[in-house]
Amino acid sequence: MIKLFVIDDSALVRNELKKIFAPIRDIEIIGTAPNPVDAFEVFKRVGLPDVFILDIEMPKMDGLTFLEMIGKQKPIPTIICSTLVTRGSTSAIDAMRMGAVDIVLKPTSNLNNFFGERSEEFVSKVRIASKSHAHYISNVQRRSHSKVLSQKQVSSSVKATKALPPSKKIIAIGASTGGVQTIEELLMQLDTNHPPIVITQHMPAGFTASFAERLNQILPSSNVKEAADGDVLMHGRILIAPGALHMEVIKSGFQYKIALKNYPKVNSHKPSVNVLFRSMAKEVGIFGIGFMLTGMGDDGATGLLEMKNAGASTYAQDEKSCIVYGMPKKAVDFGAVKAVLSLKEMANIINTAR
Repeated sequence: MIKLFVIDDSALVRNELKKIFAPIRDIEIIGTAPNPVDAFEVFKRVGLPDVFILDIEMPKMDGLTFLEMIGKQKPIPTIICSTLVTRGSTSAIDAMRMGAVDIVLKPTSNLNNFFGERSEEFVSKVRIASKSHAHYISNVQRRSHSKVLSQKQVSSSVKATKALPPSKKIIAIGASTGGVQTIEELLMQLDTNHPPIVITQHMPAGFTASFAERLNQILPSSNVKEAADGDVLMHGRILIAPGALHMEVIKSGFQYKIALKNYPKVNSHKPSVNVLFRSMAKEVGIFGIGFMLTGMGDDGATGLLEMKNAGASTYAQDEKSCIVYGMPKKAVDFGAVKAVLSLKEMANIINTAR
């Protein structure tokens, strides 16, 4: 039985979630609270859950503060259920960096219809979060320590980073659950003038711009932006697939550019990692390098295999460093990877790719 706890200041939201999970036999809502302060009182009676559904903006204590506090006691997979963020807002991204495993965009009106239409999605997300519980806890604790070290090391050595000579390679990265903090840790290790990088991270519209802006502020050797149709791939540039659009790489003369496509979900995702990887196989071929990072599900596995068959070098993140060893494992099982690597080893491949 999966134990679920809901923290949201809206009584309507709490009641709608109760309706969703009432008939689900393998999930039990052990408690709800309108804010984290009240939740701590309930924990004394029912204990801690396996999964949280958490709002961000609440009275008495906001969701980010709660996530930080509970993480020090016992990291628990958390699904953020929040209203649509404005462009430039970093709240949801900060939550994912602190360990939140998923985001559900909560509308400001018509909540009854919203929860009715998304009931299966909520149930699926809670089950997925619970499956990653044990591995999630150990890796969040490990990353919490390593992240501080890496940022200190980077900040003290930014001036020492070397400028790389031009490369013919193009780097494609796919990630899902746990990808926000994993991508940040990987990209922090890159040198100036690294090969062009394109990234598809499973994330809703409204959050990818914030994610790109956050990375652009902290990465010492890269220019990062949410991809726009027609963007040119350049050394030192990292382009993030926009939420709710598929991103492809296309060859245009002597350049490679971004093509954004608005067609149905692929492998239940939009943007889809498979879409990016397949375009790399078709357009870039032997000059491509593909990395499959942490995530739940199988999106990207067949696309990475196509890249490998087209002559590209393909790699998967090792289980030890993954928040969720789902997508990388599928890629390995498909025979789509040349090797399984740590993030440090991946960074070294990017920095030495010519």
